[in-house]
Amino acid sequence: MALHVMDEANHCLGCKNPRCQEGCPIHTNIPEVIRLLKANRLDDAGRMLFENNPLTTVCSLVCNHENQCEGHCVRGIKGAPVHFSVIENYISSTYASQMTHGPAPSNGKKAAIIGSGPAGLTIAVILARYGYDVTIFESHDKIGGVLRYGIPEFRLPKSVLDDFEYRHLLLKGIKVRPNTDVGKALKIDDLLRDGYKSIFIGTGVWRPNALHIKGESLGHVHFAINYLQNPDVYHLGNRVIVIGAGNAAMDVARTAIRHGTRHVQCFSLSKTITASDYEASYARLEGVELVYNKKPVEITDQGVVFRDLNEAEDGSLTELPGTEMLYPADSVIVSISQGACTTITESTDGLETNARGLFVTDEVGRTTRPGIFASGDAVKGARTVVEAVAYSKKVAEAMHEYMQTLPPDLPDEYANVPVAQNDDGN
Repeated sequence: MALHVMDEANHCLGCKNPRCQEGCPIHTNIPEVIRLLKANRLDDAGRMLFENNPLTTVCSLVCNHENQCEGHCVRGIKGAPVHFSVIENYISSTYASQMTHGPAPSNGKKAAIIGSGPAGLTIAVILARYGYDVTIFESHDKIGGVLRYGIPEFRLPKSVLDDFEYRHLLLKGIKVRPNTDVGKALKIDDLLRDGYKSIFIGTGVWRPNALHIKGESLGHVHFAINYLQNPDVYHLGNRVIVIGAGNAAMDVARTAIRHGTRHVQCFSLSKTITASDYEASYARLEGVELVYNKKPVEITDQGVVFRDLNEAEDGSLTELPGTEMLYPADSVIVSISQGACTTITESTDGLETNARGLFVTDEVGRTTRPGIFASGDAVKGARTVVEAVAYSKKVAEAMHEYMQTLPPDLPDEYANVPVAQNDDGN
């Protein structure tokens, strides 16, 4: 691995105007990271990566590199680009084991993070660096959000997230409350009552979008976001139809194959699928069949009835009546993105949302209620991990600026009451 990494590093031209850095949503200083690695300063390179992007280990595995850093590499114009994803993964995963520093000195203020997806984790780490007492409220049993429950193990090993929780959260003094769905037993106002100076909402988009066609409630029909959370509990059979052709659909298809399904088809409305070329190519390699210009009109116990679509040169689609055909399937998985959940908005006054149920914010994540911020998919809709990190870095700085205008927490009114002793006198 190290030799391969150095081969990639030596392939870098060290451009004065690095197109790779411009193509990165968080503007990672790629030439400098590579220069430090080549100078045998791996720890310095790792520190630079993590300071710029707390999720650098994750992004090295799941970023859409072909359209970002590697897609902008000048080497790629006439040949193969520098594969910075390989370099970043080697540096970040190697350096991560050196990250053993404890919490920063406390500034006496508390901050709450609702949701531990990419946005929430990024903001938690940045605020902890400033000395805030940070608590993460996570509705699932483990941290990670869509990283853990929406990306398959073969793309993002769960061990990467477990290590992140130890290195970045527990060692930094960040508290985690798992299985806590804010908006139910605990409300936003309860958190404010308990002294949190600012609250970040990064609840993601976990409500699957439906097709709203006949047969969608049948027992062999599932939604992609639900399937990816725990594929081990599903029994799909030998033939599976995936309705959708985005990256999530490719993840579903490839996961189904790894769980024993023999024949998987992904159906797309058009010839231009939304999945990246990288993900689609792996799906094809593993035996997934992509079917284009088909619209689902009904799901039956035997499979899905599709109608053909005519695609004009301008991309417009026209249905072709009389072309309906049943495609047999043991199971059907609907993968047409997700929408926002409403638990928090329904239980909190003053939080404005748009027609899609997403939080209304300004350019740095301020919601319509002072002290409450939001970012990630809960604001932008489904986006990539690195896009969530990029936006959330701005939100973290805005939260810091806001909390600096507030006084530290007052002493607890019961701070001086006698402390009960145990039977052993302690």
